[in-house]
Amino acid sequence: MRASPFRRQLNGLVPPKIATPGLVSGNSGGGLGPLVEFYSKLPKGHAPARMGGLKGRFFSGKNASAAPVLALIGGLFLIGYTMDYQLHLKHHKNNAH
Repeated sequence: MRASPFRRQLNGLVPPKIATPGLVSGNSGGGLGPLVEFYSKLPKGHAPARMGGLKGRFFSGKNASAAPVLALIGGLFLIGYTMDYQLHLKHHKNNAH
């Protein structure tokens, strides 16, 4: 039987040599020492808040700038002028209306 994607994601959470069925279901907690030691080393508390995506990269934090907004305005201007030239202005290049 193939492992489902969900099961493959959970594979890395508990190392297989620490949480074996013999240690977990055996001696009424006597063999849980390695498992307790493993989980006691994990970080405790909330994970630090991270801002992701475009907002976190360009508009928040130490690298905040207006460069993406200015690039968007410039790009829209260039696309608009190119369309206007191709659809209308090139017909008036040598002739008046």
